[in-house]
Amino acid sequence: MKKTLLLLLLCLSFSATFAQTPNRFQIQGTAVDTLSAALPSATVMLLQRRDSSLINFVRANDKGFFTFKNVKKGDYILKISYVSYIPFQKNVSLNDVEVVNLGELKMKPITKELFEVVVRTARAPLTIKGDTIEYNAASFKVPPGSTVEDLLRKLPGVQIDANGNIKAQGKEVKKVLVDGKQFFGSDPKAATQNLPAEAITKVQVYNDQSEQSKLTGVDDGKKEKAINLELKEEFKKGGFGKVTAGAGNIGRASVKGNYNKFDKTNQFALIGLANNTNQGGMSWDDYQDFRGSNAFNFGDDGDFGFGGNNRYFSFGGGDDQDGGGIDVPIGNGRGDGFLNNIGLGANYNYDTKKNKLSASYFYNSTRTILDAVSVEQTFLPNNNVISNNETRNTNTFNGNHRGSLRYEKLLDSLNTLIFINKTRVNAGNSLVGSNTATKNTELDNINSSVSNNSTRNNTTNINRFDLANTLIYRKKFMKKGRSLAASITNVINNSDGSATQESLNKFFQATTANELIKRIGQLQSTATQRNQFKTSLSYVEPISKTFFLETFYNFSIRNDKVDRGANDLLRTERPRVDSISVYYNNDLTYNRLGSSLRYSSNGINIAGGLAAQRIGINGRFANRENATTFSTINRTFDSFIPYFSTDIELKNNQYLNFKYTVDVSKPQTRDLQPVINNSNPLYIQEGNPDLLPELNRSIEAGYNMFDPSSFMSIFINFNYGYNINQIIYNQTIDPKTLITRTKPENITGGQNISGYLSFGFPIKKTKLTAELGLNPSFSNNLTKINGVLNDTKNQSYNFSPRLDWTPTETFTLFANANFNTSTSKFSVSTNQDVKIINNTYNLTANVKLPKLIFFNTSFNYQIYKNERYGFDNQIPIWNASIYKILGKDKKAEIRFSAFDILNKNLGVNQNAYQNVVSQERTQTLAQYFMVSFSYNMRGIKTALEK
Repeated sequence: MKKTLLLLLLCLSFSATFAQTPNRFQIQGTAVDTLSAALPSATVMLLQRRDSSLINFVRANDKGFFTFKNVKKGDYILKISYVSYIPFQKNVSLNDVEVVNLGELKMKPITKELFEVVVRTARAPLTIKGDTIEYNAASFKVPPGSTVEDLLRKLPGVQIDANGNIKAQGKEVKKVLVDGKQFFGSDPKAATQNLPAEAITKVQVYNDQSEQSKLTGVDDGKKEKAINLELKEEFKKGGFGKVTAGAGNIGRASVKGNYNKFDKTNQFALIGLANNTNQGGMSWDDYQDFRGSNAFNFGDDGDFGFGGNNRYFSFGGGDDQDGGGIDVPIGNGRGDGFLNNIGLGANYNYDTKKNKLSASYFYNSTRTILDAVSVEQTFLPNNNVISNNETRNTNTFNGNHRGSLRYEKLLDSLNTLIFINKTRVNAGNSLVGSNTATKNTELDNINSSVSNNSTRNNTTNINRFDLANTLIYRKKFMKKGRSLAASITNVINNSDGSATQESLNKFFQATTANELIKRIGQLQSTATQRNQFKTSLSYVEPISKTFFLETFYNFSIRNDKVDRGANDLLRTERPRVDSISVYYNNDLTYNRLGSSLRYSSNGINIAGGLAAQRIGINGRFANRENATTFSTINRTFDSFIPYFSTDIELKNNQYLNFKYTVDVSKPQTRDLQPVINNSNPLYIQEGNPDLLPELNRSIEAGYNMFDPSSFMSIFINFNYGYNINQIIYNQTIDPKTLITRTKPENITGGQNISGYLSFGFPIKKTKLTAELGLNPSFSNNLTKINGVLNDTKNQSYNFSPRLDWTPTETFTLFANANFNTSTSKFSVSTNQDVKIINNTYNLTANVKLPKLIFFNTSFNYQIYKNERYGFDNQIPIWNASIYKILGKDKKAEIRFSAFDILNKNLGVNQNAYQNVVSQERTQTLAQYFMVSFSYNMRGIKTALEK
């Protein structure tokens, strides 16, 4: 009995002792200077002592006090950083005491003698300086041979989507600099996808001023997220680069390389690629440049004044699609089909106190082969449906040379001169064959016979040359806030294109033999010459320290000469077809005079103004240049443009914004001309000389918050737009031939509402982070179908969760999904309402194995559903690769990759708009395997320690 009692007492004693040993600990202290004065908002980090990996970080409060909660037992390093002070470091061991109070932790100011030592030895994982967050790249592990893009994925508060687009602190990053200098113009991906992560010592994320703020000297409250990549000193001495080449089965091959040489004054970089694996080559921006819609959109470089998306008259070269008719198909921009890509670029920067030069050149080309099957339903009044079933094959080439140059000369402390050049040279050709079967059915009567059939074989060739030069003069006065800015721009857009169109059209419900078969054989050629001159002036006068008055004037004149001729190939003499040919010579003028009053102080920025605007179109047109009789267009459009915006910077990195604008868009010249365009014999277009400009009244409001201590971010945005005199394309459809004729008209009442909510937060700092995104949108679009007004109401809900997990130094996992549901309701045929589901799931994992072996895998699962039309596609895509670092100096890598292991890849697209629902399936590159070899000039660091 005594032994039993003794054993019980020992057990109770042991249990009590064990219960007194805590499992979680708390560390607290106060950051002060040598005089015990508090250092508010100091950055405090907790690191593992064994490998210096970052465990957690906080910011001290206004009294310098900080605390870490729920810390595991172990040995740690406590680091404190504060601007102009020597970083503080202290070892902390957690054993028995639950709350460890370190008391006052005194930091010493940095002296000149100690500065060099501090810079070289004190390297915290991150430092927060106002709205700038600076990351120490060495503290965030990435696999060997990784790019800057891989490094950015590891940084708290930074997200990169599957297409390489960057968001930081909830906002899109528009600019990536290298040592403070532009790298390949304004293309962030050129830096993030080509520079090696090992070359970077610091990544700085900050709010950059808009170009107009820099020119006028007045903060307009518009901040753009920018990233600056600071190179290691050893990478500024000599060159560095990497070359990768690979080959696989079914003829797949790829080569990619880059070379860089940087110093304090000069930057030089080369990048290149060639592949037939649907990787890279031509980005969506390049496609847009080829079409002319984005070329020479200077943003705020040379156009002063307020406004929304169309605050200045856009003369981009794509206004009228080269006069009509000639166009090279560019695919859908999703990388479907089979692509051969080539790209080559060079970038040079020269930077001194008085001279800044940035120049870049890039060439890329893509050869695309597409085989697609599509179904399109067009809803008519009385429950009728036109169904088009099409098979299409295309062979398309797009080549794009683009160059840019920016030179800034500081004449003296008050005067600056800036010269900007942008050049594009494009060439393209295509061969398109298609067969379309069309039938007119009643609701749910899918067995109706085919009404017509069209077989087309078209070829296209086009060459473009675009040149834009801008000269900007900026003058500051002795009086603070007073400034003058002036710009002059000249833009040239020339193009020559030709197209052959051969089609055989059978109309089975025709009543006469002549109407049964219509054969078209045409040779169309278009020559376009455009020359534009524009100038802009801005004068800012400070009324007080907080109020500024800006007066601006914008002027532009553009001359267009377009000769589009069509010749009949079915006749031996190939005569010109005057009914579909056109020559026109137009002068388009634009004048805008306005003024705005701005209040700017302590993070509050409020502006309101009014501008008077006049757009004039003066032109003449006929069916040929040497015609004896010309028709004329002489129209003037006057508008008053109000503007109001508010940008408020709250405490703790919170921002509010509100903007009201009115955008005015003139009718396109082709829409004003009553000329027939039958490039598609089943879809004939005609202009309307009575069109008015369309106005869009828009409201935008938003809230943005980022907590640098917790890395929690919230981004909320709301947009509303209402259309007045919107230009729509009414449809008249022949019930027998099913030929659609369109004509533009003005209509008022279309509107759209959209919102965006993003919430990002760390579940466990530096280990597990999450982001949730919600994007609802609602719109109604008006158009007339056979004289009946159709109101299409669209509702779309998009939910996108994301999870980044880095549990250990040898494993990372990225998961995200996108759930999209959209419904469309058609007033002309209420029984045809449709619901479309497009869902995507993505999973990517990286694993470090022994003996310098690494494994990467990704899984993408896509779901496309439309129950109304029995459309259901589920596409699982699984890729994987394993690679090993080779050589004594670790300069080489050999990799085996498997793409689309399940052999399920297929291009799928479905849409609903106006009175149309469409689905398309495209054959694309599926399963293949590849072996590649990489060589790194400087070697590859394989240590993954933080």
